[in-house]
Amino acid sequence: MNAFADAADLIGAVLLFLGCLQCLLGVIGMLRFPDVLSRSHAATKPQTLGVLLVLVGVALRLRHGIDLGTLALIVFFQFLTGPVASHLVARSAYRTGQTGSRGLLRDDLDPQLSDGKRPGE
Repeated sequence: MNAFADAADLIGAVLLFLGCLQCLLGVIGMLRFPDVLSRSHAATKPQTLGVLLVLVGVALRLRHGIDLGTLALIVFFQFLTGPVASHLVARSAYRTGQTGSRGLLRDDLDPQLSDGKRPGE
């Protein structure tokens, strides 16, 4: 093997480790945070970065065209679906009264509700 392949393998292994560590921190945050909004943040932000690091590490290890195309599709759909799903979970938790309004600094959804009151209040 040449020096480029060895360096790419080493960097790929480091990125795989960092991505797994980032995903682990996201899972710990999901278990430790007290409310739905904090948990949805912990489920989305670190997981998205962790999956990106893992997939870049895998791409550096594989280095084949068809594999890189598949990994690019995985990154695209991960970035597309992860934040949208987290937003929908947080919005449904807000509408059902699962979130406390005293922890919110700014409430943009309150004027959009039909009667101005959430079900939990």
